[in-house]
Amino acid sequence: MLDTTKADETLLEVNNIEVIYNHVILVLKGVSLSVPKGGITALLGGNGAGKTTTLKAISNLLHSERGEVTKGTISYRGNAIAELNPAELVRRGVIQVMEGRHCFEHLTVEENLLTGSYTRRVGRAEIAQDLEMVYEYFPRLRERRKSQAGYTSGGEQQMIAIGRALMSRPETVLLDEPSMGLAPQLVEEIFEIVKSLNEKENVSFLLAEQNTNVALRFAHYGYILESGRVVMDGPAAELRENPDVKEFYLGMSDEGRKSFREVRSYRRRKRWLS
Repeated sequence: MLDTTKADETLLEVNNIEVIYNHVILVLKGVSLSVPKGGITALLGGNGAGKTTTLKAISNLLHSERGEVTKGTISYRGNAIAELNPAELVRRGVIQVMEGRHCFEHLTVEENLLTGSYTRRVGRAEIAQDLEMVYEYFPRLRERRKSQAGYTSGGEQQMIAIGRALMSRPETVLLDEPSMGLAPQLVEEIFEIVKSLNEKENVSFLLAEQNTNVALRFAHYGYILESGRVVMDGPAAELRENPDVKEFYLGMSDEGRKSFREVRSYRRRKRWLS
């Protein structure tokens, strides 16, 4: 369970932001959320709901895709971060693990991990200690440390991406679709590691995830996005029991399992937005 003394301290605050691409395409419409210290916060929703855009708005990666935050504010520890570049944000303790398990394919696993420490001004001994910490959480990476990253499996590349982020010694990790393309057993393994990092290393997480079932089992709090808007939020345990969430995102209802095709989407929006 989340320590309530930590939950009293808000690290990340997103307040009523709008995001526009190419000066005309409105993607996010008044999104607000917060991430408490020591928490795992889930950002849920289907493909195209706006989850990745929200993370990129926070990490200031929108400009490379001709996107911009046109309204609202984003702050970290009470300070506005909109003018910081991504590298400066990493030095503040916020780092994003991109969707798609991006690795430097021609580098070895260990070289990939070490790139995560380049923003830090510490000695080799501390870097070596942190590398050992990563290998303790991801023993498979220790076995593959001399292998080229491009020849590792999808699950191993996801571990590399998370491990590389950890080498920056982040306070908050923005984790985008960690389950994408992975077998269920690997998904469980990745989320168990996220839970351990949260509990043992006090790393806070904001994770964007389509797999609502697994995300709500590991998160403390959740926000559900639909068409660029937050349509529901609450403690993860309550969202798991909410009949709308069970029916439309967990595939269960009082009458049993249903698919999206069996139910008209306007009913969902009407109930949530009324």
